[in-house]
Amino acid sequence: MRRPILVCLPLITLLSLFLSSSCQIDHQTHALLQFKAGLNDPLNHLASWTNATSPCHFFGVRCGDGSATVTEISLSTMNLSGGISPSVGALRGLTRLELDANALSGPVPPELGGCTQLQFLNLSCNGLSGELPDLSSLAALEVLDVASNGFTGRFPAWVSNLSGLTTLSVGMNSYDPGETPASIGNLKNLTYLYLAGSSLTGAMPDSIFGLTALETLDMSTNNLAGPIPAAIGNLRNLWQIELYKNNLTGELPPELGKLTKLREIDVSRNQLRGGIPAAFAALKGFTVIQLYHNNLSGPIPEEWGDLRSLTSFSIYENGFSGEFPANFGRFSPLNSVDISENGFTGPFPRFLCHGRSLQFLLALQNGFSGEFPEEYSACKSLQRFRINKNRFTGSLPEGLWGLPAATIIDVSDNGFTGAMSPLIGQAQNLNQLWLQNNNLGGAIPPEIGRLGQVQKLYLSNNSFSGPIPAAIGSLSQLTALHLEENALTGALPADIGGCARLVEIDVSRNALTGPVPASLSLLASLNSLNLSHNQLAGAIPASLQALKLSSVDFSANRLTGSVPPGLLVIAGDEAFAGNPGLCVDGRSELVAACDVGGGHRGGLARRSAVLVPVLVAATLLLVAGILHVSYRSFKQEELRRRDVEHGGRGQWKLESFHPLELDADEICGVGDESLIGSGGTGRVYRLELKGRGGVVAVKRLWKGDAGRVMAAEMAILGKVRHRNILKLHACLSRGELHFIVYEYMPRGNLHQALRREAAKGGGGGGRPELDWPRRCRIAHGAAKGLMYLHHDCTPAIIHRDIKSTNILLDEDYEPKIADFGIARIAEDSSDSELSCFAGTHGYLAPGERAFLLSRSDAVMDSISISSPTGY
Repeated sequence: MRRPILVCLPLITLLSLFLSSSCQIDHQTHALLQFKAGLNDPLNHLASWTNATSPCHFFGVRCGDGSATVTEISLSTMNLSGGISPSVGALRGLTRLELDANALSGPVPPELGGCTQLQFLNLSCNGLSGELPDLSSLAALEVLDVASNGFTGRFPAWVSNLSGLTTLSVGMNSYDPGETPASIGNLKNLTYLYLAGSSLTGAMPDSIFGLTALETLDMSTNNLAGPIPAAIGNLRNLWQIELYKNNLTGELPPELGKLTKLREIDVSRNQLRGGIPAAFAALKGFTVIQLYHNNLSGPIPEEWGDLRSLTSFSIYENGFSGEFPANFGRFSPLNSVDISENGFTGPFPRFLCHGRSLQFLLALQNGFSGEFPEEYSACKSLQRFRINKNRFTGSLPEGLWGLPAATIIDVSDNGFTGAMSPLIGQAQNLNQLWLQNNNLGGAIPPEIGRLGQVQKLYLSNNSFSGPIPAAIGSLSQLTALHLEENALTGALPADIGGCARLVEIDVSRNALTGPVPASLSLLASLNSLNLSHNQLAGAIPASLQALKLSSVDFSANRLTGSVPPGLLVIAGDEAFAGNPGLCVDGRSELVAACDVGGGHRGGLARRSAVLVPVLVAATLLLVAGILHVSYRSFKQEELRRRDVEHGGRGQWKLESFHPLELDADEICGVGDESLIGSGGTGRVYRLELKGRGGVVAVKRLWKGDAGRVMAAEMAILGKVRHRNILKLHACLSRGELHFIVYEYMPRGNLHQALRREAAKGGGGGGRPELDWPRRCRIAHGAAKGLMYLHHDCTPAIIHRDIKSTNILLDEDYEPKIADFGIARIAEDSSDSELSCFAGTHGYLAPGERAFLLSRSDAVMDSISISSPTGY
């Protein structure tokens, strides 16, 4: 009996191993299929995950060498959505889990802590939410990356227990505000620490500066305060420091000079002051230096002219001064230089494009003088070139006119002379050309008509002469044409009607002759037209009344005939003064009255007697029927993918409704320090535009309903023009980011003004902020805005949310109706086209005036401090 038993032992052992392996495979298959069941896989990457296949052969799954144990799951960037199943925690042999760059949502299951052999965990760039569970049981973990999700609650201080970590990336989440845990200093093996966007407050903890193996330190986009500690000099292996967008103060510590491996430093958007320490300036290995938006001062170190690897240099919005180092860029492959808004003087450095790779050169608002260096004629790589608001003289180097890759050329507000080169026709990617306020002369070359992408041409206040080239009519993307204050002659070309997207035309203060071209009426987007102070003759085309103009000026010409009444409503008499041959129907102190027979006037009176009651009755019926009209929805337009300017992905989509110089990056970068309000559709910021833009209000829409809100605002505010309706400048969108740019209302909204008045209690002496004349003016203006929406727009627009918070006040307490996010157009047909009479109710029949005053009383009742909406 003994011998048969010995013979069977190997068989029993093999059978036992087989059964064990089979059970393990079944167990893992079950766990993985449960995981798959919780996912949405639109591209069918997980088709191989079935019961009929060994899990070791599943797509994205690997098993250990010579075993059936699942050790790795790698499903990065697979367009997966859904949640992470707790079943993953049953894969006890798992060492690597990569699910980053998908669209996963929901919480991280605590069961994941059962994968105790896990060494690499990457869940970054998803939509995971909730509080991160305690995963400190993962003692073998070396890489933990959960950045760029939607995690909330307390900062995960338990990570300090994972002593084997070399990479810790938990930033860009929505943790509760709090100080950086000092226990982070326990992670002595860390080489990469990413805590950006983690709502961290207070000072940088000293314990971090004991992490001597650290190579990358990123604590940007937090609310850190106090100075940069001198102990940062202990981190001798650092090559990247990212501390931008905090509240750091004090000076740059000289101890930074000890970091001989440092390649990249970004401490922008803080409150740092003082100069560049000599020890720091002596470092030779820089590739990126970002110091912008601080209070730094003094000269730029001459040593930086010898840097060999520098690619990006940005120091704008500081107080640096003196002459810029002459050799700067001579030995570096510079890609981006922004030295704007400082106090530099003397000659401009010659070598910034010596490496022929410079794409962004911005040096606006300094005191550079002399001729601009000829070396830049060969800088064909330039995409954004802005040297405006300096003291340059002489001719612009010939090659700069024809930059083939340039999207913006801005040399305005200098003393440049000479002519515009025909090479301008080679700049076929040009989007904006700013030449105004120089001493440029000669003819505008016809080659300008080759700029098929150009949207803005600002050539004003120069000495350009000769005719306006007819080739300008080929510029189909042009939105703003400024040629005012030159010496241009000849006729305004009829070809201008081909510029279908034009929003603003200003050719005033030239010597133009001939008629006002009727082709201007083809410009459906035209908002502002200034032809004043020329020698134009003939009649003003009546067809211009059909345009949605908010500003016109025909004054000081030789025009004749009757002023079209629709244009008179928009601009008033002043816009037509100085034309002896013009006349208006009615009284005017500035323009002659047209000679109309008594019978004609009597006919007008008889028609008015009939029309007034009809208009009043129609208005009352419309107001009474507001609650019964049908409303149609606006579909959200498809948006491009989110991007940044230097990353080479999608671009901002801009819809402009009024002429204004906008920089998408400037709008997107508006911070909480500029926050002025928050409401149901988004947060509102005050933004002072760089350069010539003035102040605007920027609303960043909440996610979710942003597309609908933006579509409603564009569909309504983009088409209406009235002094009591808030002006919409532009809408910008990219991916999930949606911004709306409005005119800025310095007095806030009516609700705020009423509360300020109530808080004063009538004491303190002086004129009350809202005395009765101002209150009546506000009520009257709001009523006029509503009348315009109800009567002058076809179909009528019903706001549906008139309350004191939606009536904004300008500097002079003129009211503006705002927030059309839930407004509707009173028309059942989805094909109906919205059109509004362009202008204000400047000329109302007596019956309409009486009705208007009655509505003013109603508006005043509705905007009392105890409003029914609870605001």
